[in-house]
Amino acid sequence: MDDNNPDCWELVSQGAEARVFALELFGMPAVAKHRFSKRYRAPALDARLRKERTIQEVRCMAKSRQAGVAVPAVLMVDTARYMIYSERVLGVTAKTFIDAHRDSGAVKALATAIGEMIAKIHDAGVAHGDLTTSNFMCRQSTGDDVVDQLVLIDFGLGSLRPQPEEKAVDLYVLERALVSTHLDSQDLLDAILAAYERHSKAAAATLQRLEAVRARGRKRECFG
Repeated sequence: MDDNNPDCWELVSQGAEARVFALELFGMPAVAKHRFSKRYRAPALDARLRKERTIQEVRCMAKSRQAGVAVPAVLMVDTARYMIYSERVLGVTAKTFIDAHRDSGAVKALATAIGEMIAKIHDAGVAHGDLTTSNFMCRQSTGDDVVDQLVLIDFGLGSLRPQPEEKAVDLYVLERALVSTHLDSQDLLDAILAAYERHSKAAAATLQRLEAVRARGRKRECFG
């Protein structure tokens, strides 16, 4: 395998902005996230946006880690190639864990941990931008129904210094993801929001704004 050529790496996932590859780096499991070029953009603008968003993603991860949130360790950043090399988190997604343990108390404990984690990043001045249960990873070692550590991944749409609107949109995106992917999603959402309200210093403003975001979402569903 050519360690310098993404075309030779194992593709793990692809989104609208970037591809994620699995590889070995410094003798450990890692992933490389590459922001690819958009042909419809002017080359100079494309290069600037890719560089800025690569740097912003790393800053969001750093601020979240400083706030006590587990995120993948950043191993190397190559802004010239728009690449972030980070630790490959071994475990299952929260989505998989919830589906496997739907009727156990472990799911409520996980939902509580998710709410607390979101509160921490918001209070640290970070909005994630793509909160779904697929972007929370569960490290497990002590038992099938025990999450030893919850890790938040993929800050590609993250932003810094978010206003209550952006924080509310974070929660709304997660709410819609829960409804679309999980049975009994209301119980999960209630546990997440209760933990968020307990742990976020600015919860009142964010949750008030969430009601307005929900209203806009219902209006779009009704009228397109």
